Amino acid sequence: MMLNNLTPEQLTPAQRWMILFSSSFGGFFVTFMTSGINVGLPDIGRQFNLSGVYLNWISLSMVLVSAAVLLPMGRLADTYGRIRFFVGGMVVFSAASFACALAPSANALLAFRMVTGIGLAIGSVTAPALVILAYPFEKRGQALGWNVLGVYLGITVGPFLGGLIFRNLDWRAFFYILGAVNLVNVIIPVWKLRHIEWKEPAQGRFDLAGSGLFAVGLVCVLLGFSLLPTVLGVVFLPVGIVGLAGFVWWETRASDPLLPVRLLKSNRVFGAANAAVLINYGATAAMSLLMSYYLIVNRGLAEDVAGLVIAAGSLVQAVSSPFAGRLSDRVSARYVASSGMGLCVLGLFALIFLGASTPYWYIVLALCVIGLGFGLFSAPITHLVMGSVDRSQVGMASATMGVLRQAGMNLSIGVATMLIALYVGPLHLDITPENYAALRAPFLTTVQVSFMIFTALCALGIVASMVGPRKGESSRS
Repeated sequence: MMLNNLTPEQLTPAQRWMILFSSSFGGFFVTFMTSGINVGLPDIGRQFNLSGVYLNWISLSMVLVSAAVLLPMGRLADTYGRIRFFVGGMVVFSAASFACALAPSANALLAFRMVTGIGLAIGSVTAPALVILAYPFEKRGQALGWNVLGVYLGITVGPFLGGLIFRNLDWRAFFYILGAVNLVNVIIPVWKLRHIEWKEPAQGRFDLAGSGLFAVGLVCVLLGFSLLPTVLGVVFLPVGIVGLAGFVWWETRASDPLLPVRLLKSNRVFGAANAAVLINYGATAAMSLLMSYYLIVNRGLAEDVAGLVIAAGSLVQAVSSPFAGRLSDRVSARYVASSGMGLCVLGLFALIFLGASTPYWYIVLALCVIGLGFGLFSAPITHLVMGSVDRSQVGMASATMGVLRQAGMNLSIGVATMLIALYVGPLHLDITPENYAALRAPFLTTVQVSFMIFTALCALGIVASMVGPRKGESSRS
């Protein structure tokens, strides 16, 4: 017998734990693949004789497809069942991973990576929604903290464990192992949670037109940012903006919209918290890219040593997330999130002053401050966004947050790419060891200007994350 829309109190502690474990383990694997694959790109390039541009597409294709289908998948999961969709997403993820391992050509590998993006999107929108639905409000922040811990652990250990697999086995083994172990996320829900489901009745026809406008608009915007300042980037970006504007216009008229635009306008907590997500990722996502260039080009560190320096901040993120989630159960989530944003501002500000001989303790300390800030921000802001809507809308809320997170990441990398083109591009030098001496001054300028911009942007995020309900509105969040 299928039990639908149970309250947290109707679930046993074991069932809640199974939901938290599966959602966190799923988050670990999707981020592990995203970060770990980059280490194996040279091996893939050598086997298939690929250019650097094509290799970038293999890395980015999964993320682009995932971003394009986030909102439609969130709406379908709300209608047809979040656990059912989560299991389906994990099946797609494992099957596509096995297909990647067996890919006979680069084009086949690229296609299978795109399919993996669909599984990534389903997992991204259903996992936090299931945690919200399974846990009572007073324990929700702590549960979300553990969920975020899984995501950050995947980001942190992906390059290291991925490197071990690529060094001792090969890139095909990476996909085989990932696909096989991820089957745990299929077995546990089917075995232990098969009689539980959460779904809501559809209010109208599925918004197919809105799905198309959103996918085309978002992909064009993300491609445009990634290709700037080339001609293709200049063409794609305005096309994408027009497409997203058309999507917003259509959503105000759709009978069952993917994105209730009126909610963003009327629910100030939901709108402001999502704006804080966009700002935070827009201010911090390019940090790893910029710091990699700085540590390798300006300071002469080897790639693996530079990676260890940068990983210090990620480790602090992972360790602080459960604490931040638990704290947001005791203190208003917006205060915890805004404190985290303030620490991010402090760390980014410190990085403005990087020089040719900045002590490494200063660099690691600044990265750890940002990591602590990000850890304090992520779980509480998720708590804030998801707690500001009705239980029937948690899939939509999760998808909206995921889209803005992805848009912020691409905005951040787009700004960094434009500044690199502005300061480094005119030299027309390849970024190779023999050219590092000539590139050090322009790269240092790029890093300093970038962190000036990101510090100012992140300061705006403190204001957005502090927004609370109007007088007379619910203040649970």
